Amino acid sequence: MDEVIIESCHSTWVIDTANSRFRRMVKGGHGASGTVATEWRPCFGVEIDPRSESFVVLLNPEGTRLLRSWRHVEHCAQCGGEATSELSLRDLHSAIHH
Repeated sequence: MDEVIIESCHSTWVIDTANSRFRRMVKGGHGASGTVATEWRPCFGVEIDPRSESFVVLLNPEGTRLLRSWRHVEHCAQCGGEATSELSLRDLHSAIHH
Protein backbone atom coordinates (compact mmCIF):
# COMPACT_ATOMS: atom_id res chain seq x y z
CA MET A 1 0.00 0.00 0.00
CA ASP A 2 1.48 3.32 -1.08
CA GLU A 3 -0.85 5.59 0.92
CA VAL A 4 -0.94 5.91 4.68
CA ILE A 5 -4.19 7.42 5.99
CA ILE A 6 -4.16 8.83 9.53
CA GLU A 7 -7.12 10.41 11.32
CA SER A 8 -6.20 13.22 13.69
CA CYS A 9 -8.69 15.28 15.69
CA HIS A 10 -9.13 17.91 12.99
CA SER A 11 -7.76 16.39 9.78
CA THR A 12 -7.35 13.31 7.68
CA TRP A 13 -3.70 12.99 6.71
CA VAL A 14 -2.87 11.28 3.42
CA ILE A 15 0.79 10.29 3.13
CA ASP A 16 1.72 9.11 -0.37
CA THR A 17 4.91 7.18 0.34
CA ALA A 18 5.48 6.18 -3.31
CA ASN A 19 5.68 9.83 -4.37
CA SER A 20 7.17 11.27 -1.13
CA ARG A 21 4.34 13.69 -0.47
CA PHE A 22 1.44 14.36 1.89
CA ARG A 23 -1.69 16.44 2.22
CA ARG A 24 -4.29 17.14 4.89
CA MET A 25 -8.05 17.19 4.49
CA VAL A 26 -9.69 19.36 7.14
CA LYS A 27 -12.68 17.71 8.81
CA GLY A 28 -15.84 19.74 8.92
CA GLY A 29 -14.53 21.80 6.02
CA HIS A 30 -17.46 20.88 3.80
CA GLY A 31 -19.10 23.96 2.46
CA ALA A 32 -20.01 25.42 -0.87
CA SER A 33 -16.54 24.65 -2.19
CA GLY A 34 -16.47 21.02 -0.93
CA THR A 35 -13.68 19.43 1.07
CA VAL A 36 -10.90 21.70 2.28
CA ALA A 37 -7.53 20.09 1.51
CA THR A 38 -3.98 21.34 1.44
CA GLU A 39 -1.88 21.04 -1.66
CA TRP A 40 0.47 18.06 -1.89
CA ARG A 41 3.68 18.84 -0.01
CA PRO A 42 6.98 16.97 0.02
CA CYS A 43 7.65 14.53 2.85
CA PHE A 44 10.40 12.07 3.62
CA GLY A 45 8.53 9.57 5.75
CA VAL A 46 6.11 9.19 8.61
CA GLU A 47 6.81 7.76 12.05
CA ILE A 48 3.89 6.48 14.15
CA ASP A 49 4.22 5.79 17.88
CA PRO A 50 1.57 3.19 18.82
CA ARG A 51 2.00 3.83 22.56
CA SER A 52 1.28 7.55 22.54
CA GLU A 53 -0.86 7.76 19.35
CA SER A 54 1.50 10.51 18.15
CA PHE A 55 2.91 10.62 14.66
CA VAL A 56 5.54 12.69 12.90
CA VAL A 57 5.71 13.66 9.22
CA LEU A 58 9.31 14.31 8.16
CA LEU A 59 9.60 17.42 5.98
CA ASN A 60 13.26 17.06 5.01
CA PRO A 61 15.63 14.11 4.54
CA GLU A 62 17.57 14.96 7.72
CA GLY A 63 14.45 14.84 9.87
CA THR A 64 15.16 18.26 11.36
CA ARG A 65 11.91 19.78 10.00
CA LEU A 66 8.76 17.92 10.95
CA LEU A 67 5.09 18.10 11.78
CA ARG A 68 3.83 16.29 14.87
CA SER A 69 0.23 15.41 15.60
CA TRP A 70 -1.84 12.75 17.35
CA ARG A 71 -4.22 10.15 16.03
CA HIS A 72 -7.82 10.69 17.05
CA VAL A 73 -9.11 7.77 19.13
CA GLU A 74 -12.22 6.94 21.11
CA HIS A 75 -12.30 8.99 24.33
CA CYS A 76 -9.57 11.17 22.82
CA ALA A 77 -7.27 12.81 25.37
CA GLN A 78 -6.08 15.38 22.81
CA CYS A 79 -9.44 16.94 21.93
CA GLY A 80 -11.66 15.54 24.67
CA GLY A 81 -14.10 14.43 22.01
CA GLU A 82 -15.74 11.18 21.16
CA ALA A 83 -15.75 11.55 17.40
CA THR A 84 -15.14 14.04 14.65
CA SER A 85 -16.92 14.47 11.35
CA GLU A 86 -16.20 11.85 8.75
CA LEU A 87 -15.03 12.25 5.20
CA SER A 88 -16.81 10.40 2.45
CA LEU A 89 -14.92 7.76 0.49
CA ARG A 90 -15.46 9.91 -2.61
CA ASP A 91 -13.79 12.92 -0.94
CA LEU A 92 -10.90 10.79 0.28
CA HIS A 93 -10.42 9.15 -3.13
CA SER A 94 -10.55 12.57 -4.80
CA ALA A 95 -7.92 13.99 -2.44
CA ILE A 96 -5.56 11.08 -2.98
CA HIS A 97 -5.80 11.13 -6.76
CA HIS A 98 -5.99 14.91 -7.30
